[in-house]
Amino acid sequence: MTRYPITLLILASVASPIYAQRFGGTVSIGDTDLFVAETRNRGLPGEVYVFDRNAPWQTQARLSALNEGAGPDGFGRHVSADGDQVLVGMVGSEEAEGAAYVFKKASDGSWNRISTLAGPDDPTGAAFGASVLLAGHLALVAAPRAESSAGLVYVYEPGAEGGIQESGRLLGSDTGEGDMFGIALAVNEQFIFVGAPSHADGRGAVYVFSRDAAGSWAQSKKIEVEEIPASSAFGTSLVVGPEQLYVGAPGYEQRAGAVFRFTYDAESAEWRQDGVLTAFEDGRAVQFGTALAMDGSDLWVGAPGGGAGGVVYRYISGPSGWSGVTKLLARDADARAAFGSAIAVREEIAVIGAASEDAGEGAAHVFEREGSMWRHQARLVNEMRGYQAIRGAEVRCEDGVASAWSCDQVDLISFVPLGEMGGVRGTRANDLWGWTDSQTGREYALVGRSDGTAFVDVTDPHHPVFVGDLPMTAGSRANVWRDIKVYRDHAYVVADGAGEHGVQVFDLARLRTVESPPVTFSETALYDKIHSAHNIVVNEETGYAFVVGASGGGETCGGGLHMMDIRAPKSPVFAGCFADPTTGRRKTGYSHDAQCVTYAGPDLDYLGSEICIGSNETAISISDVSDKENPVPVSAAAYPNVAYTHQGWLTEDHRYFYMNDEGDEPRGLVEGTRTLVWDLADLDDPVLVKEYVAETTTTDHNLYIKGNLMYQSNYGSGLRILDITDPEDPVEIGFFDTAPYDAGGGSWSNYPYFDSGIIIVTSTGEGLFVLRQRQVDT
Repeated sequence: MTRYPITLLILASVASPIYAQRFGGTVSIGDTDLFVAETRNRGLPGEVYVFDRNAPWQTQARLSALNEGAGPDGFGRHVSADGDQVLVGMVGSEEAEGAAYVFKKASDGSWNRISTLAGPDDPTGAAFGASVLLAGHLALVAAPRAESSAGLVYVYEPGAEGGIQESGRLLGSDTGEGDMFGIALAVNEQFIFVGAPSHADGRGAVYVFSRDAAGSWAQSKKIEVEEIPASSAFGTSLVVGPEQLYVGAPGYEQRAGAVFRFTYDAESAEWRQDGVLTAFEDGRAVQFGTALAMDGSDLWVGAPGGGAGGVVYRYISGPSGWSGVTKLLARDADARAAFGSAIAVREEIAVIGAASEDAGEGAAHVFEREGSMWRHQARLVNEMRGYQAIRGAEVRCEDGVASAWSCDQVDLISFVPLGEMGGVRGTRANDLWGWTDSQTGREYALVGRSDGTAFVDVTDPHHPVFVGDLPMTAGSRANVWRDIKVYRDHAYVVADGAGEHGVQVFDLARLRTVESPPVTFSETALYDKIHSAHNIVVNEETGYAFVVGASGGGETCGGGLHMMDIRAPKSPVFAGCFADPTTGRRKTGYSHDAQCVTYAGPDLDYLGSEICIGSNETAISISDVSDKENPVPVSAAAYPNVAYTHQGWLTEDHRYFYMNDEGDEPRGLVEGTRTLVWDLADLDDPVLVKEYVAETTTTDHNLYIKGNLMYQSNYGSGLRILDITDPEDPVEIGFFDTAPYDAGGGSWSNYPYFDSGIIIVTSTGEGLFVLRQRQVDT
């Protein structure tokens, strides 16, 4: 076999898999261009952005797989540039094959695909393309889930008749299921290095390959660290210089992380460990060593969990070792930015990924060398993408599909993307409520975002109108949780983890007079007796509101019921506290959500009383709050396989309470999406009469009851509609999956109470859906 020289001697490896699905999770530098990948958009094909250093860091091109009609394809899972070429990995999906593409820059500055690489065997589900490396004439493509998830690396080199072809496959001598062999790659003149960070209970290993006498690549060494703890993830990142190999272990010592140095002894042909680096800060989850790069002999180490949003350490090499260490920080990055999740350095330029910046959208930061210092020059981001708006004519659910979404017996009337109702890059939709104008009969969706509240007129459900925006309280901060309820034409808005947000009071009558929508509003009044809160509950019959999950300052009531008199809607007055200290993770009576009603159920002892049913993390808690100064605990009840008691709703006759647990599905405590059915015939003794387990396995979130139907919003499987005519035997009769490609996000909440019969639904990364169920019989 003809041997071809490897011309690039120093190469950085892939970023940690934790971050690699977001913009900035993988970066690389060519001759004059920077490459930053974007594959986080869960409903669309991925893209790689090309930025030109000679055109003040403007986007010059966007590379894609150009698979017509494709959904999320994992294109851009990893990139590796060399000169005027770039290799891009595309992992595909469970059903679709992965691939890797070589692009080359033309003389006119355009980028053209010149080669497509794919393993000769069926790579479906093998994560082929999860990491790639381009070094001169050598190309490596890893499939870490091939070989029963042991992992496999494909080697490609120029063929005898031109082009590029497979010349070998690398497999660790003792790799086993789940080792993630190939998740990190590096080369020098003699060796190929392959990381397997999950090997041996996550201790990790690095496998070294060299040419044998026949010119084929064969394993020559296996590098491990003696007595390294399990879950250290040694081999997550790799970088090799002329004499040393550096290996990142970001899971070392409770994810504080470490980088191990090895020096090659040519006489013994051994790689000897001769040093270990750790972060200069104490604490868990610093993840030092997540990403590595080299600048000459200087070493760059990413610690995305360190500092305030991530840190990059730059170790400066001197004649007798390290002569100094400097830190690089992202300018104005938020506390969860994960700056340092990927690093590439070439000559005078460095690009550092911050894969969780902007609420998880990700960003990349460019630094340029000025003398001995590196100065921040630019912040690179991708464009906000998503599904196109749907207006004008409803899309019927036919053959299980309505436009891009799977469905059954539920039609799509219209869709408003998040970006068309006040959302910007990094914003997420969350809770919502509905309001029907008492004077005009117009119907409005009140949509929570991580940074404010959108008001959307859905009176004509085929042509929803974004009327205006209520930004979050001045001085508060954006976060994923916001909740809205309504009383007498006024909205009450709270936000969790948002600092000094309080309760915004907004007079909804102001929506009637908007002439040129959308407009930006300010709150009508602000109740400041609490700071942040997870939720707010309103009993419209009594005129009382109940803030739950209060934290961060003010009268938190232990996170239980903070009661407010809102009978004068613009002037809320504190009315008292209630918390059941037998419930909640910290035994403070913390309520994550609640429903408060004027009781009209079968238990005559409480008929006419104001009863609250709290979903209190560890149990349901029932209380009588008729006397706000002297609220009375009624009962509390736990259930099997408790993970996180989240939310629930009463049937209209107040006999049954349907409840969801947000943690049981992701923790594997149940076999499918579980809904708990409580019989409250005796409020003093709640009885769990049914655990309904659906065929879906996704996480249930908010549910509401209208007549004999339950409307359940689920992460990963959208809106599910269940017939509860037999209260103890729910039956699913329809659904609409708002995020079919996303198992982690999806529908946050829904509101089914409009007289028109439409159902409004929020989906966290998508926006607002206006739906209609067929043949509703309530």
